[in-house]
Amino acid sequence: MSTGFTPGGPVWITGGAGLIGNYLARRAAELFPGAEVRALRRSDLELTDAEEVRREFDRARPAVILHCAAMTKPPDCQARPAEAWRVNVDATATLVELAADIPLVFFSTDIVFDGRTGGYDEHSPVNPVNRYGETKAAAEALVLKNPGHTVIRTSLNGGVSPTGDRGFNEAMRAAWRAGKTLELFTDEIRCPIAASVTARAVWELVIQRQAGIFHLAGAEALSRWQIGRLLADRWPELNPRLTPCTLRDYHGPPRAPDTSMDCAKIQRLLSFPLPGLTKWLVDNPAECF
Repeated sequence: MSTGFTPGGPVWITGGAGLIGNYLARRAAELFPGAEVRALRRSDLELTDAEEVRREFDRARPAVILHCAAMTKPPDCQARPAEAWRVNVDATATLVELAADIPLVFFSTDIVFDGRTGGYDEHSPVNPVNRYGETKAAAEALVLKNPGHTVIRTSLNGGVSPTGDRGFNEAMRAAWRAGKTLELFTDEIRCPIAASVTARAVWELVIQRQAGIFHLAGAEALSRWQIGRLLADRWPELNPRLTPCTLRDYHGPPRAPDTSMDCAKIQRLLSFPLPGLTKWLVDNPAECF
């Protein structure tokens, strides 16, 4: 997307070691050659240390903040609820305060919904069933107090992360490489999307200076089992093994069964159609996904 937009200062992308953060930084470098793009890792800036964040913000004076850093694994959040709140809510509160006069984009999740109906749009009430969803819903409320800030609710993102273990595809590939058999739900529905597509869409919103809540996910609602089958077909050399199961067989932290999202709002603003996972895999056979 060609644009005359320039950040006018450093671009901060928290969670720089993560999947989406990495793709956002790469896309920013393409869109704004010469701009200072900082893909911040925890070793660069401890976001839960509010004073450290304030000092660095005052020193660097970022022009845009894309806040991806989070504690994202529901079992971890359930096991360590206080830590999940510090990372996902308190750290966000600090950034919201500091970014009062600049664009801030916060990455949230479809897990803010209880999954009873699916097809959620931006007006659907949130009702999280686990600690991860609770922290993201609370952080969303803080972000949206500023009418110039943006919340992106996304779903399962796939791609290649710097650490090799952040995308849903990376987890499946690693399990199959280790000779494991994956048990995958036939009744848990998500809308998977490539992180490269997420990054492209988010930067289009930033360039347009769009604020508010947007749902950004793949155009195809798929069960975990269907996702696994698609990826198994992509990697036959791994001799992938998978078996179907249902949420009735599951005994871990609460899970939302169908968090599929309606992305019509963001689609009207984008220069390209959001693809479903099936089409994306067909159209991008060479990508390491």
